[in-house]
Amino acid sequence: MKNFLGLILARGGSKRIPRKNIKEFLDKPLIAWSIEAGLKSGIFDRIVLSTDDEEIASVGKNWGAEVPFMRPSKLASDTATSDDAIRHAIQWLRNKEKYNPEWVFLFEPTAPAKQPFHFCDVAKIIQGNNNFDSVVGISEFPDQYTHVMQIKLDNNNFISRAWDNELLKNMPKSSREIPKSYLLNPQVYAFKAENLFKGNGSMWGDSTYGYLMDNKYNIDIDTPDDWKVAEAKMKKILDDLNKE
Repeated sequence: MKNFLGLILARGGSKRIPRKNIKEFLDKPLIAWSIEAGLKSGIFDRIVLSTDDEEIASVGKNWGAEVPFMRPSKLASDTATSDDAIRHAIQWLRNKEKYNPEWVFLFEPTAPAKQPFHFCDVAKIIQGNNNFDSVVGISEFPDQYTHVMQIKLDNNNFISRAWDNELLKNMPKSSREIPKSYLLNPQVYAFKAENLFKGNGSMWGDSTYGYLMDNKYNIDIDTPDDWKVAEAKMKKILDDLNKE
């Protein structure tokens, strides 16, 4: 049985939406949605919050996350990477508490649509297959947004396809000719902890399994406009779940 750590990165210095991680999203702080989903899934040994902010730490604890350390300020700056913050959390837990998770699930607070069953699905995939280093949620791209339809302009404003420089006359003539393509869905990021300490240090490792998710769960909040759209989408998700 593999052991799973749920890890939340939530620094205090968000710029586009000040204090977004603890801002009320529908009826609870944004960060609470991820914590609750993780707790209800029942698959995690621990759910740990990494933050540099005392208020965020307090809110996280109130909703059930552990905050065994405060993240160093140098790992919470605008230039710090998520990989560095994750690596710090894993090293701290290993060195200070002798806790060595095999797999880490990264909970993105700005992706609040994750549900307990998503975590359970991915746990089953990991338990049944060891041929990959990470798992990421994916959702199907609508045909009109697929990479095949992307274009670019040259210096004279002439158009060609962005991905292979072909002319528009070679565009697919019907949606049936467009190959399916997918985009990352940030509700689910899971990876072997050891990925951070070998090779190029990327959490993804050498091979990543795609966990297909309904596109309605693809919510990612980055701007105030995103926030408004996300609340409307989340209300619909909750209504649908309550009907099941």
